[in-house]
Amino acid sequence: MRLAIDTGGTFTDLVIEDDSGVHVHKSPTTPDDPVRGILDVLQVAAESRGVELQDFLAHGEILVHGTTRAVNAIITGATAKTAFLTTDGHPDVLVFREGGRTRPFDHDRAYPEPYVPRALTFEVPERIGSEGEIVRPLDEERTREVLQRVGHAGTEAIGVCLLWSTMNPAHELRVGELIEQELPGMPYTLSHELNPSLREYRRASSTVIDASLKPVMTEYLNGLERRLREAGFPGRVLMLTSGAGVKDVASVAAQPIHSINSGPAMAPVAGRFFAHLDGQTDTAIIADTGGTTYDVSLVRRGTIPTTRETWLGDPYFGHMTGFPSVDIKSIGAGGGSIAWVDDGGLLHVGPQSAGAVPGPVAYGRGGVQPTVTDASLVLGHLDPEYFLGGRMALDVQAARRAIAQHIAAPLELDVDAAAAGVLALATDQMVMAIKEITVNQGVDPAGAVLVGGGGAAGLNSVAIATHLGCRVLVIPEVGAALSAAGGLMSDLTADHAVTFVTTTESFEFEKANDLLAELGARCNAFIAESGTTAAESSVVYSAEARYPHQVWELEIPLPAGRFRDERDVEDLRQAFHATHREVFGVDQPTAHVELLALRARVSCRLRSEDAPRLHRDAALHDELPNRRMYFPTLGRVDARVVHLDGLAPGKPVVGPAVIESPFTTVVIDPGNSAERLTSGSLVVEIGAAAEQRAPDSLQSAASSA
Repeated sequence: MRLAIDTGGTFTDLVIEDDSGVHVHKSPTTPDDPVRGILDVLQVAAESRGVELQDFLAHGEILVHGTTRAVNAIITGATAKTAFLTTDGHPDVLVFREGGRTRPFDHDRAYPEPYVPRALTFEVPERIGSEGEIVRPLDEERTREVLQRVGHAGTEAIGVCLLWSTMNPAHELRVGELIEQELPGMPYTLSHELNPSLREYRRASSTVIDASLKPVMTEYLNGLERRLREAGFPGRVLMLTSGAGVKDVASVAAQPIHSINSGPAMAPVAGRFFAHLDGQTDTAIIADTGGTTYDVSLVRRGTIPTTRETWLGDPYFGHMTGFPSVDIKSIGAGGGSIAWVDDGGLLHVGPQSAGAVPGPVAYGRGGVQPTVTDASLVLGHLDPEYFLGGRMALDVQAARRAIAQHIAAPLELDVDAAAAGVLALATDQMVMAIKEITVNQGVDPAGAVLVGGGGAAGLNSVAIATHLGCRVLVIPEVGAALSAAGGLMSDLTADHAVTFVTTTESFEFEKANDLLAELGARCNAFIAESGTTAAESSVVYSAEARYPHQVWELEIPLPAGRFRDERDVEDLRQAFHATHREVFGVDQPTAHVELLALRARVSCRLRSEDAPRLHRDAALHDELPNRRMYFPTLGRVDARVVHLDGLAPGKPVVGPAVIESPFTTVVIDPGNSAERLTSGSLVVEIGAAAEQRAPDSLQSAASSA
């Protein structure tokens, strides 16, 4: 039995895969103690099987966990008090940062504070040159004095980033030894081990971020594993990473920066799979709608794009991780996003969220501000008696009163129109987020399949697809827990990199092949240590390259783990030209290419390639009593209600209608048609294709209004 758990802002999702199929469960997240929320959802699963939790967990082989614990600690300032050790004369690396302004004429915005303040920045007497030569030997006696000052400052972690340590790590390694001698037990991070990048700010930033997370994440992960063992889980505990892979919890505790955005990074993994399976395409927009955020990503030619431009907070004003992460755009618009009217009479949705506590007004847990979920309930799209499969009843009247008081009255609208406005504004915000990762990158969203995931995905995914011009929307059978499902599909991965500066004009074959062999040895060691149970293992090599004197580099795949002759170098040069042309629209075909680093990514596949299929305990009728629902183009109508589990493949459902399951409700707006595939996924045909299918149904619905 394999389990995957994604701790979201409102619900904790659990996906179980065993011999009987896939099971999905949800339970409210417990922000004060996230591990308790994990145990709660495991208890829900055990109760559904009529067994004790310990007996249920005893069959567990692997548990994959995704959490926003790390990024939440950074945002709330709950990280460890961290010192920054850098080369003497260069204390301002974190202050200078990397240039750029999103609002160049906003002179009222203060210059951003460094991740580690100058008061906790300490200079180490040493200097390594750009060729790796020792310009100034490390003064160990003075370094010990520096470390004593670090200890007296009440420091809880240390980040060490010395100039050119990527070319010669001797001084950083010695400083690490001195830390262990002078400050035993103090967690620390060495930049050349964590992120061997030439860019000084990114390397330093990632180093101190990682160090600051070590006490927090070590405590969390150790507590998670201990409490799972106490509850009876005997298997392997893995952690989702921001690079769309999984690692053992011990590896993540050693380098916790990998856990930033670990949950959202998994949705593209599952979305890519279902786009290919159900949409027959390798180009897809993946939208994961949770209770707090709306996370969107793009899959191009079957590849999940990654970026090293990941900022914690606003670009140029937050802090850069400097690590390859899945390129995800997140906005504060989810099922729990609060709707409100400002003093000028303008409607807003989010970014504030009701979260898990107190939650939407309809939950009856003390929430007073209306949310997107409340609006959908007022419109009749949600069944108040069937939320979470009937485990939670929703208060329609409380939601209606909140919409009337906070939205309808200030805007002088009736309650239905006000609720529809809330949903429409949330939809517009989600559409704009998708356009940022598609149109702004030269991708026409109309040519992509939209894959909707998350518990709230079905409320407006059809409307989003309509706005974007997408012809097909796919709602996977496990879409309500898309990120958790992605965790089950993810590979055990590790990334390794070495600095290597050369050009295609005077390429250093021997050094390049020696470094690639070193990377290959690291990958093989990872397979031997962590991937022994893998169904299949692979290593992919790449190079960071740029035109000479260019500021930014691109990552170019290498077809093999060594350079044999000039032909291989020329192939690399041509591949760079093609990638540069695709990304920037121009290239320099006659120019040579400069390499900055070599990289290797090892992947160990832990499961088969089969599609996860939900287990069904009993057959359900596909037709349920009609329900009065509101649609802006029709008003209040008697719309069809169909249960997903009882819907036979190939049997179309024409809007206006809703298709319900225990964990999500898919609203089929007028003019669209949905059909279930043999894979279990729901595919919605958007616009004209659906209108041609059943115009009579739309006419009858309109007349009944």
